[in-house]
Formats: sequence, C-alpha cells, structure tokens
Amino acid sequence: MNNAPKIPTPEFVEAFNNVEKYPTIKDVAGLFGLKVQTVKNRAHRLRSAWRAGADVPQIIARGTIDNTHEAPMSENEELFMENWGPEECVAELRRIAEIDETKIITRNFFRNNSAISESTWNRYFGTFEEFKRQAGITLSRTQHKLEREIATHSSRDVYRRIGDERLGRGEKYLRDGSGRWKTILVGSDLHDIEVDPFWLRVFIDTARRTQPDIICLNGDVFDLAEFSQYNVDPREWDIAGRIKFVWDEIFAPLREACPNTQIDLIEGNHEARLVKLVSEATPAMKVVLSDLHGWSVAKLLGLDKYEINYVAKADLAAFRKSDVNKELAKNWRNYYDCFIASHFPHARAMGLPGWNGHHHRHNIWESYSPIYGTYEWHQVGAGHVRAASYCDGERWSNGILLASCDTVTKSTVMDYSQLTDFTVVAGEFYYRTEEEGAGSLAVWPAR
Repeated sequence: MNNAPKIPTPEFVEAFNNVEKYPTIKDVAGLFGLKVQTVKNRAHRLRSAWRAGADVPQIIARGTIDNTHEAPMSENEELFMENWGPEECVAELRRIAEIDETKIITRNFFRNNSAISESTWNRYFGTFEEFKRQAGITLSRTQHKLEREIATHSSRDVYRRIGDERLGRGEKYLRDGSGRWKTILVGSDLHDIEVDPFWLRVFIDTARRTQPDIICLNGDVFDLAEFSQYNVDPREWDIAGRIKFVWDEIFAPLREACPNTQIDLIEGNHEARLVKLVSEATPAMKVVLSDLHGWSVAKLLGLDKYEINYVAKADLAAFRKSDVNKELAKNWRNYYDCFIASHFPHARAMGLPGWNGHHHRHNIWESYSPIYGTYEWHQVGAGHVRAASYCDGERWSNGILLASCDTVTKSTVMDYSQLTDFTVVAGEFYYRTEEEGAGSLAVWPAR
C-alpha cells in the first residue's frame, strides 16, 4: 500500500526544477516528506509523459550537464541519425579517419569530430573496436590472429636458441664408479630461500655420512616466486640473491661434502620458467645479468661451477599450458635400469621403481612387474618450508629419500624419511633446533 502524501504535480515540478533552492533530490524529498526513490520515480514518470506529449509540465533531468536530458556525457541526442544504417556509419568513420591519416582514431576523437551520435553506430557494432574493424581501419580478427601466430613462432625461435644450451648438459659430469651396489640420495622442491633449514642441514649431513653414488635434486631447487603463480610485490624482488643462495647454501655445501659424487638436477617447472624469462631480457632480468656478470644457462644455474648435470629435455618453445606440461614431462632420468627420477608423477606409469616430486606431499604406490617383482614408487615430500609466506603449505610434508639397488639383480629398496620436529635418516637421529623452527606451530604443529 502506497502511503506517500499526494503532492500536486505543478508544485512538485516547480520544486524539482528549482535546483538553486533545492540543490539535491534529498532536499526535494524532505520538502514533501517523501522518500528519495519516490521522488526519482515520480520525476521519471512525469518526464516520460511529457516526452510522449501528455499535458504535464516539463521537468528537468538532474545530474546532467545542463539538466535537460538523461543521456550519458558521451551521447549527443541531437546527432542521433535514426535512418542511418551500418553502411552510412562506416562511411562517416572512414571520412573522419581520412582527415588525418597519421592520427589514431579513438572513440573520443570520433565523438568530437563526427556528425553522428554514439547511439547511431553503437546499435550496429556494439564496441568502437568492432566499428573500426568493420570500417577496415584496424585489423580484422583473422588478420590479428595471424599476427599473433607469427609473433608466437618468433618467440619460440628465441626460446629454442636458449633451450638448446641445456641439451647435452645431463651427462657432462657423470661419475659412475664401479661396484654392484648403488645408492641415490633424493631431495625435491627446495625452492631456494624457502628451503626448510632443518631439512637442508639433514640433507647435507646425510650426504656427507653416506657418500651416495648419486645425489638427485629432483626439480624446483630454484623458485623465483617473482615468476610463479603467487602474487609477489615486485619491490621485494631479489632475483640475484635467490640464485646466489642456491649456489652458496645448497650447491657449494653438497659439493664440499661429496667431492666425488655425481650430482644431477632434474629440471622442474620453476627452473624452466626461470630460463625462459631470463631469455626475454625483461627489466627485472637486466638486474640479474648485471649482478651475475653475464650469463648462460650453465652459469645462471651454477652447473659448471659445482659440476652438476642438468637433465632437461623439454622444448621451451611450448606455449599452451597443456603443451608445457607435456614437454616438462620429458625431463626424467633412468638410473641403472633400476629407478626413474622425474619431477612429475606421470613417470609412475613407466613400469620401473622411482620417485617424483612437485606436489610437496609424500605418497607411495606399490606395483608389480614380472621383471622387477614387487616394487615401490614414491612421491617425495618437499624441502620447502611448510610456513611459506605466499602460499598455504600446512598440508605439505618434508622428506628425504635414500634409494638403493643391486645393479645385477635389479632389486631395489626405498628408505624414505619424513621430517617433522625430528627425523631418522640412515640410522642417524636429527632434532630440529629453535633456530630451525622447533616449537613453532607454523613450522610443525605441536601434538
């Protein structure tokens, strides 16, 4: 039921049109004891009736430049050409474009210089960009798609040139000693400065104690969150610092602890992303190039400095995400025909024991082969700290894998060690210190 007071139309219109005395609609509403929306609705009805020829007083349109019409600022109702079709609109646009062929025709320029209103052409073409396409002033969608394809292939050429540096790096520093029994120490997903300090201490000490035949760094040793899916403030970028952290805190201690051990780095998605973005020489990358005094893939990753093999078979020219994932899936290594090392879990279907990383959570599958018998596949936990500042890692786990095999019988044993506030690796107990987060709920929840 409408309980609004009945206000005579002439009095209502007189007050509504008096902007000087009643500058806001709220003032008009207060004068008559009405709601603001009621005033707006009544003014709209009267305005529509007046335009339709009804015998009512003319009422202004408040909020417009001259209070005479309700059209948006971009619309000039007097220039609306009701009888114009698409052909006339296109001819007018081309006429304006030919006035100065060196000028880019913007919507505002056309609005200010043409003889028609926006509603004249908008009803046929929707957007001004499409209007220009139909007039032949800008590229058609097909032409634009062709240009994008050319640009894509040009970029692929650059990526392939950079990517070719990686090829053949997987076997440069092979140190396959004699002996029937082999042991591989596996760590995955360290993510440079985000590495868990407890995990890193245990991993390096285990390498020193066990002197494995191979140390397999199973992808994403580097992170460079600046280029990841996480939102990182560009003002906090320290690309060179993160790279040097890997050199000084991970590679150097491992090489010092195991001077005769083969060290392999399986390329993960973060390493591939880093190499691609460095190849583009973005402004951020110029800082890296300056701080690292020139670069190549080998120098950027410290491969020659620390004598590390880089297992990278992926074609960096892949663009679509699905194609990128297929290419990165090629980055795997076969050890002694006993193990497959891969950053991604697809390799579990290859029919050999082995491991993957990437998901930062430990999982284990048991399979059977008539050649290898019953064997295990491990998805290893990360070396990445669980309390990362830019992502939710509470469901992640940390872990280290020792994989051993008999190269004659091809039998294998997997010894996986989870890290919490303590761990046991190869018979040695380790305990997390306060400096490494002991007692912190963010690092490991108390029980």
